This record gives sequence, structure tokens and C-alpha cells, in this order.
Amino acid sequence: MIAKDDYVIVLDFLQHGKPSDRRAEPVAQCVGDKFFNLLEVAIKDDVPVKTKDRLYIGESKRDQVKYIRGRINYSELTSYAKDTVQEVVAELIEKDEKRFVEFFNKSSSLTTRMHSLELLSGIGKRHLWDILSERKKKAFETFRDVQDRVAMMPDPKKMVIKRILTELEGKDRHRLFVASSVI
Repeated sequence: MIAKDDYVIVLDFLQHGKPSDRRAEPVAQCVGDKFFNLLEVAIKDDVPVKTKDRLYIGESKRDQVKYIRGRINYSELTSYAKDTVQEVVAELIEKDEKRFVEFFNKSSSLTTRMHSLELLSGIGKRHLWDILSERKKKAFETFRDVQDRVAMMPDPKKMVIKRILTELEGKDRHRLFVASSVI
């Protein structure tokens, strides 16, 4: 099953589409608000859209989106969209902090030698054992809680942001937060 987003956040809006398009139509480059799918969507004519707008792309009637043009790779994003994506991802994580803190509470081993927590930049064996030990005592409730209870812990929110960006850029085959690009 493919993880589909019902809503996307606009990273860049191209009023006349991309120069390489055969047909000029309003296009938005977006990121999904749950599974971080990178999508390009055609916008209905005369619908005002701006960066960071939240658009519905689910199965029901869509007010702003004409159709989904398809998934795109990070490399296909405009320069402006690439500049915006980190900020948008940070805002999405902040709005759904509980979901990402749950990752620290429930993550498990990927292999006998590697734990999924180790895929976060800044977590080595020492932090891994500290996190596992602390979460046995009591579940983490916030990023601040993780940072306070684990000695010398870098900012967990920044770690998650960095991991999501790494996954969006396709730099690692393991996926923790971004939907697989297989269609």
C-alpha cells in the first residue's frame, strides 16, 4: 500500500508552469503534510495560491487542485522550493510533535547490528543505550523531555528535520518518515 497524503503544503507556485512544460498551466510544487511525498499539482485557473498554503488533494472534491501531476524527486524542485522545504518540514514537525516523539518511544532495531534511532544524525551507541534505558522508565512526552533526560543529547527536533531532508533528497535507502517513492 502506498502512503498517500490528503493535504500538501505548497513549496513553490509557478503561475505559468515550468519552462519545460508543453502546456502553460498553474503548477505548485508541494510536500505532503503526513508522509512528506513530494508532488507537483496543477492548480485550477484563477485560484490564488501562495507558498505554505495547505491544499486538499484527497479523494473527495478538490477546491483548488485540478489534478495531481505526479511525484517528483528532490532534484526536480525549484531553487525556491528547496529553500522553503526545510522551513515547512520544521513547521509540520512542530504541529505534530507527539507523532515524532513517539518514534523515540517505539522505534526498534532494523537489523541485529543497527537500531532505527541510529539513523538520526548525532545518535551513536551511547545515546542509543541512554534513550532505550530512559524510555523503559517512562515514555518521552516532548522533544524537550528527550533532551533533558538523555545526557549530552543534541536537539531531537533538529535531528528529525535533518533525517527527513536526507530521505527527501534520496541519500539513504532506509525510510523512517518519508513515504517510499515506489508507485
